[in-house]
Amino acid sequence: MIAVITGDIIDSTKYSSEELALLLNVLHQEFNSIKDSYNVEFKIFRGDSFQGIVKDTSKALDIVLLIKTAINKITVQNNKINGLPDLRIAIGIGEVDLLRPSILESNGEAFQFSGRTLDAMKGDYPRLLLKTSDENLNDEFNVHFGLFDSISSKWSTASAEVVYYLHKGFKEREIAEKLGINQSAVNHRKKVANWDSISLLLERYRAVINTFANNGN
Repeated sequence: MIAVITGDIIDSTKYSSEELALLLNVLHQEFNSIKDSYNVEFKIFRGDSFQGIVKDTSKALDIVLLIKTAINKITVQNNKINGLPDLRIAIGIGEVDLLRPSILESNGEAFQFSGRTLDAMKGDYPRLLLKTSDENLNDEFNVHFGLFDSISSKWSTASAEVVYYLHKGFKEREIAEKLGINQSAVNHRKKVANWDSISLLLERYRAVINTFANNGN
């Protein structure tokens, strides 16, 4: 059983070529970092979409949050875009029938769950969904993800930046030094971003999905 993460850039056609290049460069950089940290490889296709295979299914949401906040923390002055640069992402968990050297040539339940779920995501929300063979599990986490969407939709680039570094394991003092601000400002942004609630969601996801995968459901 594997997790397949499929995503795309929201409103990609509204960005200038320079802005889209910036977003894609950031995705490439984050994918390289994720490959080093999680041994997960992503491919970009269709110019604004991406897909990766996560063998440890319990880590998929951690990886999603890194990708999302890497994009959210970019400042783009574009009056055609409402809010921060953002992504639609679908996590599909299931079996794999064909695993080719190229991700885009692979196939199976997890790929179908992820790809079809992303294709069905229209409009501004939802921006994150889970699809497995267990509908109760899907329902539980898609409610959680809806609340997460509500929280993250209110982030500023500063909030997203702090969440990004917190999730990478940086301490408040280290983030303050990196961003050139004081620690109290980091703590304030952390609270505004609802980091404690997000941490609980990550812990819940890891525990439940680990049990689901180990039971072979």
